[in-house]
Amino acid sequence: MSNRRNSIYMLIIVCLVAGFVTGKSFFFNLVYVFVLLLIGAFFWSWAAVNWVRVGRQTPARRAQVGRIFDEHFRVQNTAIFPKLWLEVRDHSTLPNHNASHVVPTMFPAQRYRWEANTLCILRGQFTLGPMTINSGDPFGLFQFPRHIKATSRIIVYPATVPIYEFAAPIGRLTGGQAVRRRTYEVTTNAAGVREYAPGDSMNRIHWKTTARRGKLMVKDFELDPLSDVWIFIDMDRNARVDAPPGAASDYQANGGWHLLPNTEEYTVTCAASISEYFIDKGRALGLVAYTPFREMIQPDRGDRQLTRILELLALAKSETSVPMRQMLAIDAPLIGRGNTLIIITASPDPGWIIEADVLRRRGLHVIAVMIDPSSFGAVQFNFMEFQIKAENMGIVVYPIKLHDDLTNALSYTPAVRPVLG
Repeated sequence: MSNRRNSIYMLIIVCLVAGFVTGKSFFFNLVYVFVLLLIGAFFWSWAAVNWVRVGRQTPARRAQVGRIFDEHFRVQNTAIFPKLWLEVRDHSTLPNHNASHVVPTMFPAQRYRWEANTLCILRGQFTLGPMTINSGDPFGLFQFPRHIKATSRIIVYPATVPIYEFAAPIGRLTGGQAVRRRTYEVTTNAAGVREYAPGDSMNRIHWKTTARRGKLMVKDFELDPLSDVWIFIDMDRNARVDAPPGAASDYQANGGWHLLPNTEEYTVTCAASISEYFIDKGRALGLVAYTPFREMIQPDRGDRQLTRILELLALAKSETSVPMRQMLAIDAPLIGRGNTLIIITASPDPGWIIEADVLRRRGLHVIAVMIDPSSFGAVQFNFMEFQIKAENMGIVVYPIKLHDDLTNALSYTPAVRPVLG
């Protein structure tokens, strides 16, 4: 493009020299034509990126790894003259989000639309926008960019795999602790009646009591008498192991997504999948993690609780120096007796097993999802011996290795070894 302008400049100089040397008006007329051409091309290029309205519609600001994220774009020509072409460049940070587009000729008041469908491959928080509009004149002499600084954010949740069976929490076992709490949700357990309050649903009204007392009375419910489930995830940077360079990502066929070959992604994916499993079962679920700051989500039920957990896991990074052994020593004593503790870790430190055994003796049901670091390339570590040591202490163990199908690895109930010693 600059070469074309330079050619025009050279022609103007040559015509000027020829006009002064020969004195013929023909060469001066050519100079006027070339100058007018440059001026006209300049203003054409400037006007091409103005009087244009660009809009992007994002139906949802949340997505999930393995799912399609959709965006809709619209460009409208608000000028009284046509736009020959427009190049819309999107500078979003979402991986593989190819929203840039070349808009063909638009006549006055004409609109042009397109969609961008992106398969989310990486969890985290990303920026949508800014955008740049480029256009030029018909001769290709000038090109003007116009920057649209508007941005928005999207959070991509970690992927989840279906789990069909998992070790039962202690509240379902013989002698398990029953925890009774009132709730505003409608459950199968009616705890009594109370006076009607604004916002109560009509299907909660107890008509017999209402007729007897002469005022509206509604049924009060309580949560199922089951223990809480807590998930502790290990985001210690010293426990993270990345597979050697060149190792292929794992393709999880059920969801059609690739899992990065490092223990951090396996930890987060297991935590998200187990969380979804227990929330679907109607269990009260809590989570503790250092990402790198201490994050504790108190036990609760429902889709809103799952959303809170997935948002935390979406941004979780192995940037803390707090090992699982220290997490269990500091945070696990806050969990009441009779609850279930699920530990997800790739740490080869035997200290966390000793802490987990102390918690088990205190009355917690301990389940460990143990990710084998040796399968990711860690050397001098006997994972089988490590697993047997945990099982001999009465800990229910789910072993996870690189390239395992996570649905199969988590969808069974392991046999519990008798406690030794």
